[in-house]
Amino acid sequence: MADINTGTSTDTAPPDPAHPDTGHAGDRGTATRTSFGSRVRRAAPPVLVYLAIRLVGVVVLAVMAASHDTSLLDRLTAWDGQWYLGIAEHGYAGQSARSVGPDGQPYPDAPFAFFPLYPAAMSIVATFGIPLDIAGLVVSTLAGVAAVPAVMRLARHAQPRPHTGPRHHTGPQGDAAPHVRPRPDVDPHRVGLLLVALWAGAPMSGVLSMVYTEATFLVLAAWALVGVLDRRWLLAGTCALTAGLVRPSAAVLIAVVVAAALHAAWTRRGGWPAALAAGTAPLGLLGWWLTVHIATGHTWQAIERHGWGVSWDWGADTLAWISAAFAAEAHPYHLVGATVTVGAAALVVVLTVQRPPWPLTAYAAGVVALAVGSGGLAITTPRLLLAAAPVLMLPIATGLAGRHRGTALAVTGAVVIAGCWFSAYALTAWQYAI
Repeated sequence: MADINTGTSTDTAPPDPAHPDTGHAGDRGTATRTSFGSRVRRAAPPVLVYLAIRLVGVVVLAVMAASHDTSLLDRLTAWDGQWYLGIAEHGYAGQSARSVGPDGQPYPDAPFAFFPLYPAAMSIVATFGIPLDIAGLVVSTLAGVAAVPAVMRLARHAQPRPHTGPRHHTGPQGDAAPHVRPRPDVDPHRVGLLLVALWAGAPMSGVLSMVYTEATFLVLAAWALVGVLDRRWLLAGTCALTAGLVRPSAAVLIAVVVAAALHAAWTRRGGWPAALAAGTAPLGLLGWWLTVHIATGHTWQAIERHGWGVSWDWGADTLAWISAAFAAEAHPYHLVGATVTVGAAALVVVLTVQRPPWPLTAYAAGVVALAVGSGGLAITTPRLLLAAAPVLMLPIATGLAGRHRGTALAVTGAVVIAGCWFSAYALTAWQYAI
């Protein structure tokens, strides 16, 4: 019969003391299924938001590609995509025999400017009978989807106001985590949904659906930052190591992970996992650079400089590009791209003022500094900034989350439409590298 005070049944047999698990095995199984189901339900909306916005971007690109007498697949595999397809199909040695430099002469070292993990993933997917170009699109799409839960978790740190009182709970590694007092008027889940939408529709977000490395790098960077913030050092170190095999922007991520891990290890709050993360995080990037030097006799930086004219110039080339875009009648790509670059720098300042956890600000500032400080191809700066978009757009998502729902949707929709248009414009009307 039912207990009047608790509303629970008193007829349920107690667990057998000789077999303590028997009385609760069904409960644990039900709880596991419920927990999994609830996680899927929580993860589905942001993933659907991401996929819907990327679909809009691809449709806009398809329309603009048709108007310029080219195919959608041609645009989705353009520029660097051709290099990755060649490496995935022929390997570095095979692609070297086909490569030429900017002077039109054979340049067998050129393929080694491109990092190996993405074409390797394409080759693996292609073994299932999928055409290689479609395999690249599958890898990018799955990577973007896998990044969404990490971006949602980064949104929880949008308003990190450390409590001035004592630390009174521990993190996953037994490390004392600071108590966070979030703004009562901002729902972190809403911030996350807006952040996912803004990132999926950001300027140059079209490369997230192309045979490009941005989506693959972003999933690793986002989860590495989650690992740092949650003090899950093995996650942070593994993702940073792997990111070093995807693109050179990993240098910034690695620096952030190593600094945070060393601090945790030095203060004896991270233990051996923090020390291990600090030691392993750089191995992917350093290993690839060493491989390049052994295979070619040149450094990776020298290959970039000879093949593409890219080198560190402290931002002189980028500043000249921005000045020219604003000072004279410029091509729309230059004007919008320069505006995006200035806006990214401004968002770093906003992040600094708002004081989220320092690894987020350091990562965003580092990516912006690396993109702006590298000269030779300033026109690619808007794309390079996409690596920091989930962090740079945190202040925007937080501000919109505190607004009326209609205002938030209208502003986010406008940003998405503008970003999708610019991405498609850069791949169709704009005839130069992105």
